[in-house]
Amino acid sequence: MTPPDGSWLVALDIDGTLVTYDEELSDAAREAVGAVRAAGHHVVLSSGRSLIAMTPLAAELKIDAGWIVASNGAVVARLDPGSPEGYELEHVETFDPGPALRLLRQELPDARYAVEDVGIGFRLTEHFPDGELQGQHEIVDFEELWSADVTRVVVRAPGSSSDEFHRLAEAVGLEDVTYAIGWSAWMDIAPMGVTKASGLERVRRELGVPMERTLAVGDGANDIDMLRWAARGVAMGHASEQVRNAADETTAGIEEDGVVAVLRSLLDGRRSLLDGRP
Repeated sequence: MTPPDGSWLVALDIDGTLVTYDEELSDAAREAVGAVRAAGHHVVLSSGRSLIAMTPLAAELKIDAGWIVASNGAVVARLDPGSPEGYELEHVETFDPGPALRLLRQELPDARYAVEDVGIGFRLTEHFPDGELQGQHEIVDFEELWSADVTRVVVRAPGSSSDEFHRLAEAVGLEDVTYAIGWSAWMDIAPMGVTKASGLERVRRELGVPMERTLAVGDGANDIDMLRWAARGVAMGHASEQVRNAADETTAGIEEDGVVAVLRSLLDGRRSLLDGRP
């Protein structure tokens, strides 16, 4: 479907961008998302979260139709209020997690490992800290994690740091997969070449939005490809230097509702936060 002239695809990360790390969505952010959608733009939630962890936020934002990019691009779904689950899976990318899991287990024998079952939850070696993984949780033996191809592997080592995870990923030389490391000791592993950007490109083609009318806002390492993909990539002010360097511009941090300024600039017809400033 060809969108009306002037419509943009607006890709929004969730944690640290739309909501705080305490899961708070401000009234200003909620209203700005609603105003952008009312103006005819396509708001697409794009997150490392699983699909079932994203649909409640979509409902809170009153988004019951449109697109969602979940699991860092491995899952692309179309929201449909007429569907029993409220969505239809449009694309699911899977891979064999065995080689990466066996390699990581040698270096991190005490870490917690999980694989995602789309629309259901996770199979995991032991429970993760409360609130980090949504859906049903099934504790299984480590070898059972690769009993079938999956969309995503999650590695969590609460006693480690993000920097230690970066050093480990470089040292073990993960191949044939794409990985992203979070602000905590958290690693997401996806099929090779699968990122938020690859998922969003599928959505862009489906919507028929020109590349020059794509906007993305994010704060994490898993947003870097998305920010580079978008014609206008905006990093949150609290993002790392690496993330900010991947963006075209930077807005305020999550505590200052930086995403709101970006959305309002789109409503004002500005192509940058600097437009119209002295």
